[in-house]
Amino acid sequence: MVDMESQILRPGYLTAHQTARVLGVSLTGLRSIVHRGQLARAGGTPRQPWYAVDDVTALAAERSADRAA
Repeated sequence: MVDMESQILRPGYLTAHQTARVLGVSLTGLRSIVHRGQLARAGGTPRQPWYAVDDVTALAAERSADRAA
C-alpha cells in the first residue's frame, strides 16, 4: 500500500491542511465548506483530498470581501 504522505502533490493543487490554512478555518470548517458546496475536491483520495489553487484563492477572496462588506 502506498503511503499518502509520500505522494507528490501536483502543481496547482493544495492539501486539505494547506487549504484550511489559506481559508483561515480548521479542517472541520473546511469539511463544512465542501459539504455546503462552496468548494469542490479536485483530486487526491477521499481521505487525502486536493483542492485547486484557483478555486481556493477565489473562495478566499470571496470570503474576504464578505467580511469587509
